[in-house]
Amino acid sequence: MRNSWWAKTLRIVGIVFMSLAAAFTLMGGAGTTCVALDPTGFGGRFAGIAPFQWLWILFVLVGIAAGVMGVRAVVLLVKGTKNAYRSTLVALLLGTVINAIHLFASRALRGGSMPVDGVLYTNLLTLVIFLLFRIPGIWQGVNYEKPTGDKKTGRHAAAIALGAVGLLSLTIQFLMAPTHTIGGVNYADVWHVALTVIGLGLILAGCVTAGYTEAALTRRIEAPETAR
Repeated sequence: MRNSWWAKTLRIVGIVFMSLAAAFTLMGGAGTTCVALDPTGFGGRFAGIAPFQWLWILFVLVGIAAGVMGVRAVVLLVKGTKNAYRSTLVALLLGTVINAIHLFASRALRGGSMPVDGVLYTNLLTLVIFLLFRIPGIWQGVNYEKPTGDKKTGRHAAAIALGAVGLLSLTIQFLMAPTHTIGGVNYADVWHVALTVIGLGLILAGCVTAGYTEAALTRRIEAPETAR
């Protein structure tokens, strides 16, 4: 059951979704920094939150913390450690709660909440997926807290997750442009070089991981034939 194709697929799907949720949360927390530090700037678009600047600074700190916790949870899921599932739920719950508060505060004080909506819904969707994994029939095969004995699945999941987060890093400034363009300036693109380097690095790491996994599998297949 643990090594059936559907169990492997669900394990990979969960890890990829968690990786995207962690990355999106981390980017969302870091991206809120500019508004938190200068709420009266940007043409006065965010002036309504100025009296609650402390709250936006809290959104930055807790958002980044939730993202880092999410990254750690992904590593634990890939390894199949004992506290992997619990760590994942804690990170997702924290990301969901802080972004839900952020969403409602933004709508109340400035009349809009994008792109917090996307971060919240990504966390919420991933949380629902992991809660569904606890259904006994599914958990028997997916159980992230027990190593599969098949390291290939974890490596494949890591490779796909690295590639997916890399693509997100390369495209986030374009995806967020409609909600971050003020006075003709796309403020989602201020970290263009950093995000490009990170994105390309993650994609390269994903390709290397996938290549290493396939090479290791090939060696294991050829070894018995050589022994004959």
